[in-house]
Amino acid sequence: MLLIVGTVRLPAKNLERALPAMRAMVEASRAEAGCLEYGYAQDVLVPGLIHVKELWSDQAALDAHFASRHIQAWRAAWPGLEIGDRDLRVYEVGAPRST
Repeated sequence: MLLIVGTVRLPAKNLERALPAMRAMVEASRAEAGCLEYGYAQDVLVPGLIHVKELWSDQAALDAHFASRHIQAWRAAWPGLEIGDRDLRVYEVGAPRST
């Protein structure tokens, strides 16, 4: 499995405008084969800081995600929303266990 975690930033004033594009991205990604988890969450202390968490079954599923139309549309929206400062990392993980 591949776990992607990280953050993206946008001006807080653009958050309301970004929500429909973010929602479309999350919904389309969750419907993809091999997507086990996909979510964005706004930081409770830093306006405009979005935490990203994705879990993919394998590299083939992640590659298909990166080639999808919805990720291309999402990336095309970034300049207008002033999304920048992306810091996303991919980790190979094993089976989960309870804490």
